[in-house]
Amino acid sequence: MIEARRFPRGCVCSPHYLASGAGLAVLADGGNALDAAVATNLTLGVVLPYLCGYGGDLFAIVYDGDVHAYNGSGRAPAAATVEAVRERVGGDTLPRVGPLTVTVPGAVEAWHTLLDRFGTRSFADLAKTALGYARDGFPLTHKGGEIISFSKDAYRERWGDAWRDVYGDAAPLHTLHQPDLARTIAAICDGGPDAYYRGEIADAIATTLQGHGALMTTDDLASHTGEWVDPLRTTYRGAKILELPPNTQGVAALEALNIVEDLDQAPRDEHLLLEAMKLALADRDRYVTDPEQMTIDPAVLASKTWADERRRELDRERASTPVPGRAAVGGTIYLCAADERGMLVSLIQSNYMGFGSGVTVPSWGINLQNRGAYFSLDPGHANVIAPRKRTMHTLMPAMAFRDGRPWLAFGSMGGDGQPQTHLQVLTRMIDDGDDPQQAIDAPRWVVSPADWSVAAETRFADEVLDDLRARGHDVQLRGPYATQMGHAHAIEVTDTGYATGTDPRAEGAALGL
Repeated sequence: MIEARRFPRGCVCSPHYLASGAGLAVLADGGNALDAAVATNLTLGVVLPYLCGYGGDLFAIVYDGDVHAYNGSGRAPAAATVEAVRERVGGDTLPRVGPLTVTVPGAVEAWHTLLDRFGTRSFADLAKTALGYARDGFPLTHKGGEIISFSKDAYRERWGDAWRDVYGDAAPLHTLHQPDLARTIAAICDGGPDAYYRGEIADAIATTLQGHGALMTTDDLASHTGEWVDPLRTTYRGAKILELPPNTQGVAALEALNIVEDLDQAPRDEHLLLEAMKLALADRDRYVTDPEQMTIDPAVLASKTWADERRRELDRERASTPVPGRAAVGGTIYLCAADERGMLVSLIQSNYMGFGSGVTVPSWGINLQNRGAYFSLDPGHANVIAPRKRTMHTLMPAMAFRDGRPWLAFGSMGGDGQPQTHLQVLTRMIDDGDDPQQAIDAPRWVVSPADWSVAAETRFADEVLDDLRARGHDVQLRGPYATQMGHAHAIEVTDTGYATGTDPRAEGAALGL
């Protein structure tokens, strides 16, 4: 097993080596961790267009001596009533992709807001690498080419030719050019967020969506703003864990940790971890949505008292079957950065599923997210769609502290698997003493809230898998390093600098100086 790479001055971890290189270059040139994180994210939006990009949302936690958290998620269109969407869908279930799943993209506004508060470099300076790769091209890896090839059946010719024109010929080792996306990046460099949310780009987004029957307008785009939020917190064996509040699912990780904390699971008991996670996911699906419309205080869900009550329902010997919820797949990037002044950044950004909605804006190369697919059209559901509502969001960057000082920036892509990866990585580090790379490398599982089946990597010992099956879990084996388990990354603060972990399930790199 590979040990964590250690860097005395600063570092960047991301799921693509070219993007990590862009962030490292910023650090080497004197930029801070936020500058490096933004440069990394802008590059990821070009080199991993099937996971993130300029048509998605963003959440971040920044530590600069104090903790700051930003919710950069967009809202449903103002006209998105249940009745209006049902009429256009022609039924009572939202599709997984398509124009009606598009919510206002929040990432562009979030990048600028974060830079205005913490950055030392301009957006245009930080976008140079991304702009170059979009305009001049970059070589796809085998994995990247295969993912795009796999996506062709899902996206080709469904909502215009724009996606096919860019990605239709992509294959492993192909040089991918995205000239329309380069045009968007250049426009944002020149005009800031107004160039995106107003003017030509906003007109193109709204016109494209309306042409395919969606409800998005230029007013929806122009009125977008993210917000600064206070993280939710709990403690786990002396460590303070910070997650973003709803509309993110961060509270699910906190609840699971609270349930596990008072369980005797020495040696490590994957059954108990799974059962705690099931309870937390069931509560997520029952309660979590836009905080303005929640029926319970999120702090209650993150409390020890709530966990004490839920723990009573946990069966130490048999797998449970809570009321099923909805499954959310992954299509996201998580990155983290640190600098020699002690700034830490934990940032996550996404299209939601792969290329998102499948709607690519002609002439601008923007792949619009499909976050709205997670809304419900059931008026009685907590996450029912409503005008200008934010859907329950899988994105959840995290941070942890020990003895009042920052200890860990961490997170993962993976849809429903994100809180599950948080739970597994943290317990391996805190309970088992793993370094961040060992914890990320370790075999993982993901339980589906749709039917509570358990996907598990083949690297688990046979006795672990046999024990889970004996206790009633429906265990389905996946590959040794399955993308379904997420792409996790972490930076640990040490006495001599930083120790890093980057996920072997991705195309990433942990780079530093």
